[in-house]
Amino acid sequence: MNHQNPNEQPLDDSTHTISWVSYILHLIVAVSAVIPGAQMGPALLVVALIMDLVKKGDAVDWEATHFSYRIRTVIWAALLYLLTAPLFLLMFFPGWLAWVAISIWFLYRIVLGMVRLNGQRPVMD
Repeated sequence: MNHQNPNEQPLDDSTHTISWVSYILHLIVAVSAVIPGAQMGPALLVVALIMDLVKKGDAVDWEATHFSYRIRTVIWAALLYLLTAPLFLLMFFPGWLAWVAISIWFLYRIVLGMVRLNGQRPVMD
């Protein structure tokens, strides 16, 4: 049963599947960043980012917003992690607090994106 608005274009199943796979990879990275000792992240995140960059042009309408959203999220998180990395050199605790805050923000954005993708709605910043 198709729950789509009749005025919208039909979903491209391969793009939709890639979008879900990318969100799942991002979610694994986000959860592992929040849970100490569960670091699986960088390699999976690079794979997800490459998938998003390659498939971004194939997505249309509301689904295209998800590719841009994930790419922006990864870039901002990477920049924030790099900018706060020197805090670890000064004192461990401030660096740890900054990275926890960034990780929670990253997790929130990924979960929000997944909820919107499941509802076939665009995601905005």
